[in-house]
Amino acid sequence: MRKLLTRCFKGPVSPTNQSLSKSQGSMGETMEDPSAGNAENLNSERSDGNMNNSRGSVASNIIVNHDFSRGLDSWHPNCCHAFVVSTEPGRNHVVVTNRKEPWQGLEQDISGKVTAGPNYRVCARVGISGPIQSSALVTATLRLEFRHSPTTYMFIGKSSVSKDEWKTLEGMFQLSTLPDRIVFYLEGPSPGVDLLIESIVISCPYTIKTEDTSTRCFAPGDENIILNPNFEDGINNWSGRGCKIVLHDSMGDGKVMPMSGKFFASATERTQIWNGIQQEITSRVQRKLAYEVTAIVRIFGNNVTSAAVQATLWVQTPDLREQYIGIGNSQATDKDWVQLQGKFLINASPSKVVISLEGPPPGTDILLNSLVVKHAEKVPPSPPPVIENPAFGVNIITNSNLYDGTTQWFPLGGCTLSVQSGSPHVLPSMARDSLGDHEPLSGRYILVTNRTQTWMGPAQMITDKLQLYLAYQVSAWVRIGSGASGPQTVNVTLKVDNQWLNGVQVEVISDTWHEIGGSFRIEKKPDTVMVSVQGPASGVDVMLAGLQIFPVDRQARFRRLKRQTDKIRKRDVILKFSGSDSSSLVGAYVEVRQTQNSFPIGGCVNRTNIDNEDFVDFFTKHFNWAVFGNELKWYWTEPQQGNLKYKDADDILTLCQSHNMEVRGHCIFWEVENMVQSWVKSLNTNDLRTAVQNRLNGLLTRYKGKFKHYDVNNEMLHGSFYQDHLGKDIRASMFKTANQLDPTATLFVNDYNVENGSDIRSSPEKYIEHILDLQEQGAPVGGVGIQGHIDSPVGPIVCSALDKLGILGLPIWFTELDVSSVNEYVRADDLEVMLREVFAHPAVEGIMLWGFWELFTYRKNSHLVNAEGDVNEAGRRFLSLKQEWLSDAHGLIDGQGQVEFRGFPGSYEVEIVGVSTKVSKTFVVDKGESPLVVSINL
Repeated sequence: MRKLLTRCFKGPVSPTNQSLSKSQGSMGETMEDPSAGNAENLNSERSDGNMNNSRGSVASNIIVNHDFSRGLDSWHPNCCHAFVVSTEPGRNHVVVTNRKEPWQGLEQDISGKVTAGPNYRVCARVGISGPIQSSALVTATLRLEFRHSPTTYMFIGKSSVSKDEWKTLEGMFQLSTLPDRIVFYLEGPSPGVDLLIESIVISCPYTIKTEDTSTRCFAPGDENIILNPNFEDGINNWSGRGCKIVLHDSMGDGKVMPMSGKFFASATERTQIWNGIQQEITSRVQRKLAYEVTAIVRIFGNNVTSAAVQATLWVQTPDLREQYIGIGNSQATDKDWVQLQGKFLINASPSKVVISLEGPPPGTDILLNSLVVKHAEKVPPSPPPVIENPAFGVNIITNSNLYDGTTQWFPLGGCTLSVQSGSPHVLPSMARDSLGDHEPLSGRYILVTNRTQTWMGPAQMITDKLQLYLAYQVSAWVRIGSGASGPQTVNVTLKVDNQWLNGVQVEVISDTWHEIGGSFRIEKKPDTVMVSVQGPASGVDVMLAGLQIFPVDRQARFRRLKRQTDKIRKRDVILKFSGSDSSSLVGAYVEVRQTQNSFPIGGCVNRTNIDNEDFVDFFTKHFNWAVFGNELKWYWTEPQQGNLKYKDADDILTLCQSHNMEVRGHCIFWEVENMVQSWVKSLNTNDLRTAVQNRLNGLLTRYKGKFKHYDVNNEMLHGSFYQDHLGKDIRASMFKTANQLDPTATLFVNDYNVENGSDIRSSPEKYIEHILDLQEQGAPVGGVGIQGHIDSPVGPIVCSALDKLGILGLPIWFTELDVSSVNEYVRADDLEVMLREVFAHPAVEGIMLWGFWELFTYRKNSHLVNAEGDVNEAGRRFLSLKQEWLSDAHGLIDGQGQVEFRGFPGSYEVEIVGVSTKVSKTFVVDKGESPLVVSINL
């Protein structure tokens, strides 16, 4: 029996026939005309299971009468007819017929059954019938009706369906706000073509359960938000980003076959590196959730055998801000399929999100076999490393004193080793700082002659003497022979299996012994480890004495640093109480609690971060200073000449001001050429000088008095773009002009690798020389910035660099501090080393962490908070240290009406509990050396 119903929706014209506005706050996209799709028909029927078999999903399905077992109950045809057909007992489908427009179909009101926030998955079994030769698109749509604003439409998903076949249509949607009425409907085929529907499920992925997983209504963790990820439905749901996409079952006369499944797609006719294959995922991705991305990719054509393929996310917010997020990349070849992996997180509620693959040179095809984007599983942290018998301070180098000649040593290359006498008998200073009292060195050294390559020198195997996760300090005396043309670089380098690690290096001059010091750590078990000394030009003799490699005892160092911290950071405080009856205060019990340490500890923030409430909460609670990651840099504020873009910086600054956070200005210029935007590089000398002046005028006038610091010209030890193009005086001129425009700001130099002994370009000695040179030219350098991107830090090495820089008398700030380790316990140890070392040094006046939230840090595995807001071990260590650096005291008011204590500068509360009425007061301790008397009038 057929039940025939007809209904016509009296509303605005269908989204397929006019341009509609997006729903307010909606994450969905304005509905597109299905006829504009680029889907390619596949004549083979998919072997998907019948949705009618997904009985387990019915309990969580918000659709009433999802399988039409009760006829058309709760369903309404929109300006057309519909009837139910029973094909076998318990199995039905509806036929939507007499369709005059593509938008006519079947609908159900789901108002009151969905809420704002969650993602809802749609799975429908659909077909077509009637006068059609190939295929037609069936589309799932939401109609969002508002009392006081126009009706809008949200696209959910679509499927290309051929005649006489059933297809699964899938999609997801999310509502950021609730309209007054929500109607779900299916539409799409051309007029005259009947729409067939067998069953429909709409359910939150977190509760949906299916017996037949081929429908892909999966639970979280298994759920791929990419539609048609293996191209079983041709290129349906995919599009080209500035290029064409084509479906293949093979390429190159059968030389390229799918790695899995039957098909793959190519992005071809690419004319730009950003051209590629893409899919919009707007309604299927949630903010503040971390997603894992896995793609199987390859390249083809244009005589390119290897190229990087990049996965990128394009995000547009409702206020039309755009963001490109680099997810991950992989070096792809034309020979094999490779796996590309990465993670991403979206902070804001987006209006549109598109994931794409791009990167290879123009003319090279990108091949994609599959793409999976899933909610990232929370991986339990690695356990703390177990280190047995670390033997702190014990040298792992055999025959370091050369009592046995060159035993255990061998020449790397064809050089010659011999033992001579006349080297220092004392340990280098950084090793003495770690080892304390130590027996004198032998005074013997290895002389390396007949060096025909820079890498030739003495070497020793140390494989079996190393323990994983231990931080090792490296120390030695080195020297070069006479006849060298100028200073030479000497390295102590590790070769771990077949990889050379970044070595410890020092610049030396002839006939003088130089200390070399650094550190390293190994976190994966190696097959072989070799240490060698190398570096000077061929023909230059090298001398090595007293090479020490030993694990450092960090806890012993910490005990020393705590005593040093109390000495230099705390101040004696005398609380002097007075009142109408001060005699009654004698003997009263007083509790003092510090609420905030005023020492600057700041964090890096980007504009997108402030859309995440959890990020903002952690940021504003635990930091008192801020620095912008990119938003103040010239390439950000003026990407094209004359196109000024300050809104992102303004937004962050407003947030910081509302929380009384001071802000560093990073940076006015960046001297490294690769960091200079292309339009600036293209300017002639006069125009470049004018552009530099305009940048100074525009930035410092706009923000006068708002940034406490500026990094004037970033990384001048590693770049020279402006100096090369405008002459040596341009650097000092930048400082002078900045000071004139904003005299209240302290002007900093800022560079990296200053503190770790691994880079002769930025050794403390080179940095001092650089700063003195600027000052001689009249540059008002007010502070020394050390970036602090450091691995396996060792306290005495860091302290040595600070001691040297301290002679300048300028405040030193760690401006971009981060440490990195996959093991968060090791990362926590490294962070504690740096924070304690820096906080205990009298020349340091502030610390800025260069990121702290996963996926928003400069270096991978350097975060303190996981992507979805969980504080990890490194974060807990950071918070523990901040708590340690708050002073508490208690005692009795003495006969002079006083209580004395020693505490850190900052804000305090004091409570007097030994009087008739409990009294609370607040006070502030400023930085200073002499005792501070604080009068508290009760």
